Amino acid sequence: MTNATPATRTLDRARIPYTLLPYSHDPGERHFGEEAVAALGQDPRQVFKTLVVACAGGQHPLVIAVVPVACQLDLKALAHQVGAKKAALADHAVAERSTGYVVGGISPLGQKKSLPTVIDASAQDFSTVMVSAGRRGLQVQLSPDDLASATRARFAAIAR
Repeated sequence: MTNATPATRTLDRARIPYTLLPYSHDPGERHFGEEAVAALGQDPRQVFKTLVVACAGGQHPLVIAVVPVACQLDLKALAHQVGAKKAALADHAVAERSTGYVVGGISPLGQKKSLPTVIDASAQDFSTVMVSAGRRGLQVQLSPDDLASATRARFAAIAR
Protein backbone atom coordinates (compact mmCIF):
# COMPACT_ATOMS: atom_id res chain seq x y z
CA MET A 1 0.00 0.00 0.00
CA THR A 2 1.73 3.17 -1.19
CA ASN A 3 -0.07 5.49 1.23
CA ALA A 4 0.77 3.43 4.32
CA THR A 5 2.47 5.45 7.03
CA PRO A 6 2.94 4.87 10.75
CA ALA A 7 -0.18 7.02 11.20
CA THR A 8 -2.38 4.90 8.93
CA ARG A 9 -0.98 1.68 10.36
CA THR A 10 -1.90 2.93 13.86
CA LEU A 11 -5.46 3.58 12.70
CA ASP A 12 -5.65 0.20 10.93
CA ARG A 13 -4.44 -1.65 14.05
CA ALA A 14 -7.05 0.16 16.17
CA ARG A 15 -9.74 -0.53 13.52
CA ILE A 16 -10.56 3.17 13.38
CA PRO A 17 -12.34 4.27 10.20
CA TYR A 18 -10.67 7.05 8.20
CA THR A 19 -10.41 8.53 4.74
CA LEU A 20 -7.10 9.37 3.10
CA LEU A 21 -6.94 12.71 1.30
CA PRO A 22 -3.85 12.96 -0.91
CA TYR A 23 -2.87 16.20 -2.63
CA SER A 24 0.06 17.48 -4.64
CA HIS A 25 2.65 19.03 -2.30
CA ASP A 26 4.80 21.87 -3.64
CA PRO A 27 8.37 21.22 -2.37
CA GLY A 28 8.93 24.99 -2.04
CA GLU A 29 5.90 25.50 0.20
CA ARG A 30 6.56 26.12 3.89
CA HIS A 31 3.00 26.91 5.01
CA PHE A 32 1.99 23.27 5.13
CA GLY A 33 -1.41 23.62 6.79
CA GLU A 34 -2.54 26.39 4.47
CA GLU A 35 -1.34 24.35 1.50
CA ALA A 36 -3.45 21.37 2.59
CA VAL A 37 -6.53 23.58 3.10
CA ALA A 38 -6.18 25.16 -0.35
CA ALA A 39 -5.32 21.94 -2.20
CA LEU A 40 -8.21 20.02 -0.65
CA GLY A 41 -10.70 22.91 -0.67
CA GLN A 42 -11.44 22.41 3.03
CA ASP A 43 -12.48 24.66 5.90
CA PRO A 44 -9.31 25.87 7.71
CA ARG A 45 -11.17 25.43 11.03
CA GLN A 46 -11.61 21.71 10.25
CA VAL A 47 -8.03 20.99 9.12
CA PHE A 48 -5.69 20.69 12.08
CA LYS A 49 -1.93 21.13 12.32
CA THR A 50 0.27 19.10 14.64
CA LEU A 51 2.79 21.09 16.66
CA VAL A 52 5.55 19.75 18.87
CA VAL A 53 5.93 21.98 21.91
CA ALA A 54 8.82 22.17 24.38
CA CYS A 55 7.53 22.67 27.92
CA ALA A 56 9.60 23.90 30.84
CA GLY A 57 8.85 23.39 34.51
CA GLY A 58 6.41 20.57 34.01
CA GLN A 59 6.27 16.81 34.00
CA HIS A 60 6.65 16.44 30.21
CA PRO A 61 9.47 18.16 28.27
CA LEU A 62 7.64 17.66 24.94
CA VAL A 63 3.92 17.81 24.23
CA ILE A 64 1.85 17.55 21.05
CA ALA A 65 -0.69 20.30 20.33
CA VAL A 66 -3.29 19.79 17.59
CA VAL A 67 -4.91 23.08 16.54
CA PRO A 68 -6.91 24.33 13.54
CA VAL A 69 -4.94 25.74 10.62
CA ALA A 70 -7.13 28.87 10.93
CA CYS A 71 -5.80 29.53 14.45
CA GLN A 72 -2.60 29.94 16.38
CA LEU A 73 -1.55 27.88 19.35
CA ASP A 74 -2.02 29.69 22.66
CA LEU A 75 1.22 28.66 24.34
CA LYS A 76 0.13 29.90 27.78
CA ALA A 77 -3.11 27.92 27.59
CA LEU A 78 -1.23 24.78 26.56
CA ALA A 79 1.35 25.22 29.34
CA HIS A 80 -1.51 25.59 31.83
CA GLN A 81 -3.19 22.43 30.49
CA VAL A 82 -0.06 20.29 30.89
CA GLY A 83 1.13 21.80 34.17
CA ALA A 84 4.17 23.56 32.73
CA LYS A 85 5.50 27.02 33.56
CA LYS A 86 6.46 27.86 29.98
CA ALA A 87 5.89 26.48 26.49
CA ALA A 88 7.54 27.24 23.15
CA LEU A 89 7.50 25.54 19.77
CA ALA A 90 10.17 22.85 19.67
CA ASP A 91 13.12 23.13 17.32
CA HIS A 92 12.44 21.38 13.98
CA ALA A 93 15.22 18.84 14.55
CA VAL A 94 13.82 17.97 17.99
CA ALA A 95 10.30 17.65 16.55
CA GLU A 96 11.47 15.36 13.76
CA ARG A 97 13.62 13.22 16.06
CA SER A 98 10.87 12.72 18.64
CA THR A 99 8.03 12.03 16.19
CA GLY A 100 9.81 10.19 13.39
CA TYR A 101 8.17 12.49 10.84
CA VAL A 102 9.45 15.46 8.84
CA VAL A 103 8.14 18.95 9.58
CA GLY A 104 5.11 19.55 7.38
CA GLY A 105 4.20 15.88 7.63
CA ILE A 106 4.10 15.44 11.40
CA SER A 107 1.02 13.48 12.38
CA PRO A 108 -0.37 13.19 15.89
CA LEU A 109 -0.80 9.47 15.07
CA GLY A 110 1.88 6.78 15.03
CA GLN A 111 4.71 8.86 16.43
CA LYS A 112 8.03 7.27 17.33
CA LYS A 113 7.67 8.38 20.97
CA SER A 114 4.26 8.59 22.59
CA LEU A 115 3.90 12.17 23.82
CA PRO A 116 1.07 13.75 25.79
CA THR A 117 -1.37 15.21 23.27
CA VAL A 118 -3.89 18.03 23.56
CA ILE A 119 -6.43 18.66 20.80
CA ASP A 120 -8.11 22.05 20.62
CA ALA A 121 -11.69 21.76 21.86
CA SER A 122 -13.02 23.28 18.62
CA ALA A 123 -12.43 19.88 16.98
CA GLN A 124 -15.55 18.69 18.78
CA ASP A 125 -17.62 21.14 16.70
CA PHE A 126 -17.13 18.88 13.65
CA SER A 127 -18.17 15.32 12.84
CA THR A 128 -14.76 14.83 11.20
CA VAL A 129 -11.42 16.64 11.22
CA MET A 130 -8.32 16.33 9.08
CA VAL A 131 -4.74 15.92 10.29
CA SER A 132 -1.51 14.94 8.59
CA ALA A 133 -1.33 11.26 7.73
CA GLY A 134 2.43 11.32 8.28
CA ARG A 135 3.63 12.62 4.94
CA ARG A 136 3.60 15.99 3.19
CA GLY A 137 0.74 15.88 0.70
CA LEU A 138 -1.38 13.37 2.64
CA GLN A 139 -4.14 14.10 5.15
CA VAL A 140 -6.35 11.69 7.04
CA GLN A 141 -9.97 12.49 7.86
CA LEU A 142 -11.54 10.93 10.96
CA SER A 143 -13.83 11.75 13.86
CA PRO A 144 -12.37 13.93 16.63
CA ASP A 145 -13.24 11.27 19.21
CA ASP A 146 -11.37 8.61 17.21
CA LEU A 147 -8.38 10.94 16.91
CA ALA A 148 -8.42 11.49 20.67
CA SER A 149 -8.76 7.77 21.33
CA ALA A 150 -5.90 6.82 18.99
CA THR A 151 -3.56 9.44 20.48
CA ARG A 152 -4.78 9.18 24.11
CA ALA A 153 -5.39 12.93 23.86
CA ARG A 154 -7.64 15.24 25.75
CA PHE A 155 -9.60 18.21 24.43
CA ALA A 156 -8.95 21.73 25.75
CA ALA A 157 -9.16 25.31 24.54
CA ILE A 158 -5.56 25.82 23.35
CA ALA A 159 -6.07 27.87 20.16
CA ARG A 160 -6.69 31.55 19.61
